[in-house]
Amino acid sequence: MITFVVLGGFAGVYVVAGSPLALVVFAAQAAFVVRRRWWLPLVVAVTAYTSVLTMGTSVGILGFVGGSLLLTRLWPLAPVAGVSAALLGPADSAISAVLIALVVYGLTRLTERVDEVHATRLALAMTSVAEERLRIAAELNEGLGRALAVIADSARAGRPDVDTARRALADARAAAAGYRAMSLTPEITTARAMLAAAEIGAEARVGHHEPLGPAGALLAAVLREAVTEVVRRRAATTCLIETVEEEGGVRLRVTDDGARTAESRFMGELPVRVEEAGGTLTTSMGADGRLTVEATLPGTRPVPERDGAYALSLALLAAVLAGFSLKGLLLAEHVWASAALLALICVMQLRSVRGRHMVALAVMTALTYAPLPLLGTSWLGVAGFLAGPVLLTFSWKVALPLVCLVLASVAWAGVLLELPVPVTVNYTVSTLVTGLVVYGLARLAQLVRELMEARQALARSAVVEERLRAARDLHDLLGHNLAAILLTCELARRLDPEGARARLEEVQAMVERAERDLRAVSGEGPSMSLGTEADSARSVLAAAGISVTLDLGHGELGEQVETVLSTVLRESVTNVLRHSSARHCTVTTTRVDGVVRLRVRNDGVGSAEVRHGSAGIGNLTTRLAVLRGALTTARGEDWFELTAEAPVLTWAAR
Repeated sequence: MITFVVLGGFAGVYVVAGSPLALVVFAAQAAFVVRRRWWLPLVVAVTAYTSVLTMGTSVGILGFVGGSLLLTRLWPLAPVAGVSAALLGPADSAISAVLIALVVYGLTRLTERVDEVHATRLALAMTSVAEERLRIAAELNEGLGRALAVIADSARAGRPDVDTARRALADARAAAAGYRAMSLTPEITTARAMLAAAEIGAEARVGHHEPLGPAGALLAAVLREAVTEVVRRRAATTCLIETVEEEGGVRLRVTDDGARTAESRFMGELPVRVEEAGGTLTTSMGADGRLTVEATLPGTRPVPERDGAYALSLALLAAVLAGFSLKGLLLAEHVWASAALLALICVMQLRSVRGRHMVALAVMTALTYAPLPLLGTSWLGVAGFLAGPVLLTFSWKVALPLVCLVLASVAWAGVLLELPVPVTVNYTVSTLVTGLVVYGLARLAQLVRELMEARQALARSAVVEERLRAARDLHDLLGHNLAAILLTCELARRLDPEGARARLEEVQAMVERAERDLRAVSGEGPSMSLGTEADSARSVLAAAGISVTLDLGHGELGEQVETVLSTVLRESVTNVLRHSSARHCTVTTTRVDGVVRLRVRNDGVGSAEVRHGSAGIGNLTTRLAVLRGALTTARGEDWFELTAEAPVLTWAAR
């Protein structure tokens, strides 16, 4: 659209000057931009030269010929159009021909580049994910892969390798924490789920860009502690979570209306850790009785992508600005003063590409009108340089009336300078055309830059999601198997040789499954069976001396629903082994009205309070949220129950 507006503006000058053939030139040129037919440049050339030679049209229209040739294999002939313009017309018209040729070529190529960048954004994200998977696979295979091989060899040799199993489990948890620490977003998801489960109104306003780097881990810890405290006290009715990205850092703010004193003891060592990382952590009580926990940490912004399209867009804009300035200087009486002022205006024009600069716009307005009494008629053309930034800065509702005022001011100045009516009309129309050209080139440069940033953001987001997936799988899948391997190895070490041999055979089978999970973490995306996982859970719990009751009535489920519920069951069994002294565990699945529910209940609740903000519960909450499901927990004096539910036939996007 921008390309057609600019080309139409150029053609409009010649139509107003009395050349109806300029409409044919514009139509053929616009068609050539859309579809590259070999005969369209020929139509442009024949029509343009006919208009110049038979109707006396300005040779500037030959710029369309040069631009068309630059877009074809006949590009070496493009200078011929410029030379012929110089031979057939005055210098300023020849300069116009060169400018039009550059604009036609540059706008067309840049439009193609914008489309290319837009089309490749998903490909770049997929490539980034593939590279991240390879990196994750290399890291995990180097450490955990070797550890699993050592454990398997030891089991085959009749030796339970407890130390290696313990190190492997610790490494898996550390790797999961490392991948998860790059992002704050999943912790916000978990926090909202926790608050909703506690019937506390939750609102999240996310204003940061992922990944956050090392800052993400600390901010996630602050958020987890702050929300856990809100849920624990159960005095709040609303809680607001805000993130803001500032110059050189990111700020997290958690505000709730639960009345209490502004004290930070519940944060533990976090204030010290935040301070050591170069940030601040404060708690304060507002006049309205709302408590705010605020943490600020230095952020890690990504390195901007270097792209030739943006450099080309700026170079093209600079060339066109220089060309317009040169045309103005040909008519100037005070050349050096005019050149200095035009150079300043051109610099501010280039700066306007990077955002709204109201001060620069005010300065350009002053430079457009203040020198008129001194520089006279030659300075009237500078008003076009003002119209472009006005269109760029304001909404169309505001910009169009302002541009009309600029055009009216040029016409009024022409009257005051006692210029002939045709000259005044020419200056007014040229102001509009120059403004459209400057706006079009600057806006296209902005689009190129915005698309580059959007493409980078999409790639970064895809990488973050891949890291989070790897973290969840490490914790939920591989972590479960490693914990079971460690438990079985410890048990085998305490048994007689015959009993140990049986347990070590189980270890070998567990290692095989752990190796499959390790491959899955690298991106193979396994499907899991809830029935098979329930049988495995019974086996693992029985090995720990815990009796199990299975009551499975879920029937056939969607593949990803079954996989996620199987993961929930794994995490639940791991928590039973790690955090309780259970003697009995019940696993139940039911299916009612298109919703499947998984309940895991055990009778061995420890004295320590359950950490609802843990990575495991957070991972499961996130997985179920993707399926439009939910996770809840309940607790009695001597029992703990976890319930997960999801639509039976819901599939999550891979």
